[in-house]
Amino acid sequence: MTDEQAAGTENETGADDEGSGRERRCIVSGAVKPVEEMIRCVVGPDGVVVPDIEARLPGRGLWLSARRDVVNTALAKNLFAKAARRRVGVPADLADRIERLLVKRCLELVGLARRAGRAVAGFEKVRGELKAGRGAILIAAADGAADGREKIRALAPGLPLVAVLKGDELGAAFGRDHAVHALLAPGRLAERLLVDAGRLAGFRTGDVTPAGRPLESESKSNL
Repeated sequence: MTDEQAAGTENETGADDEGSGRERRCIVSGAVKPVEEMIRCVVGPDGVVVPDIEARLPGRGLWLSARRDVVNTALAKNLFAKAARRRVGVPADLADRIERLLVKRCLELVGLARRAGRAVAGFEKVRGELKAGRGAILIAAADGAADGREKIRALAPGLPLVAVLKGDELGAAFGRDHAVHALLAPGRLAERLLVDAGRLAGFRTGDVTPAGRPLESESKSNL
């Protein structure tokens, strides 16, 4: 098997062709990355490529770095067909479909955390939870004001800040029209959100700032 044929694929049982466990090779760049930083696609029964956000669908996996430009390059250069070793159909809006699925996944995680009493929204509630030592991930609306993100980050600079969901999306997860600030408590839901939000950041405006790293606006203000 050539490198091009092996790139970004796994066998039918789900085992990586290169035996690297939790890493896969991007069919565009050839870079080997953790699966948490990638998007898996498969060829459906109708011969059309579909995104498999949770990496559970049967079939040979076609893996890409979680970035809009990477998906669009794979589409433009017919790399899905090369990696699958067959003729396939690829939706022209595949990157948009991946973005929508990632948004849905992130909102589901926030909603699950809220219903379990593991998430709160609103600046004062976030501040109260942080004072009680129950915070793990700060969330700020991506379309909110930059000073608002700085304000909430100042409450807990040691926590990661997720800023990839829009205010109306975040609000929907909390059963309201709009939300700007939120907080998730420690646990698997918070860990999963950090992964999926990180992947979503490759498809839309916004970012996930790791714990302890200054916000981009803060870095610029210090120049």
